[in-house]
Amino acid sequence: MLRRDWSMFAALTLAGVLSACSGSQPNATVAAAAPSAEPAHAAAPKAQGYETSGPLVVENQVDVAAQREGVIARVVADVGAPVHRGDLLAEIDNRQLVADNDAAEARVRYAQFQLQHFAAEIKVRQTDLDRDEAMFKAELITAQQVEHSRYAVESQKFEEQREREALKSAQDGLKSLQLELEKTRITAPFDGVVARRYVRAGQKVALNERLFWITAMAPLNVRFTVPQEFSGKLHRGDEISVASAASPEQRHPAHITSISPVVDPASGTLEVQAQVAAGSRDLVPGMTVNIRVSQQR
Repeated sequence: MLRRDWSMFAALTLAGVLSACSGSQPNATVAAAAPSAEPAHAAAPKAQGYETSGPLVVENQVDVAAQREGVIARVVADVGAPVHRGDLLAEIDNRQLVADNDAAEARVRYAQFQLQHFAAEIKVRQTDLDRDEAMFKAELITAQQVEHSRYAVESQKFEEQREREALKSAQDGLKSLQLELEKTRITAPFDGVVARRYVRAGQKVALNERLFWITAMAPLNVRFTVPQEFSGKLHRGDEISVASAASPEQRHPAHITSISPVVDPASGTLEVQAQVAAGSRDLVPGMTVNIRVSQQR
């Protein structure tokens, strides 16, 4: 009796489970199909951005080197001093060169005087020749006397030519000394500031030894790289923004000036350069800045 009751209970339980499963199936089907009934909408374009960092650079930034050896006689400009092209930075002792230059100028003046003297002598000899030729036609002197006067003229012309060469040589020597004198004047090659000074008065310097580091302050350019996915999506004139680490909230506009036409295969990046707008006083050459590049899909 108990075994029959247990069999009936199991049969009833199994029927209930099957009924529950069959009743829930349509609901599951409706729930899965519901999303497909709504119309699909295209995704709105989103602004794409990329942030990186790069150095601020300027076109004019060089070490000024000694063009001749010597002893620094005086230093005129110090670190931080604003300079203009041609301004004196320092001077090498030039006393011996000044004395040599004075002697060369004297040789030039002497050669010029000699040239004028021979030019006058030629005129005198030519006058004598003209007179002798007239007298020869009048049969007052012999042909030998006329030839003698002609040779005198030619001789003076040769002397004049020699003196011209001597004058040219003296002038070339003077130019060479003047060039060496110019080399003793250490001057600024462009407008900017003295970023570093490597010498002091009384120091002996060698040829090509660096003396100053001069840098321009503007225009400021920033160099950076972007992933290759930006190829064809950035153009010259596009605006980006930069900010210093000290003032990250203060962003400065910059405009792209050049984009590399090729991708670096080693890094998969493009090199870009942009010029920072004027008036960004908290930005200086050499500083590393944060760069924000915006791209609209």
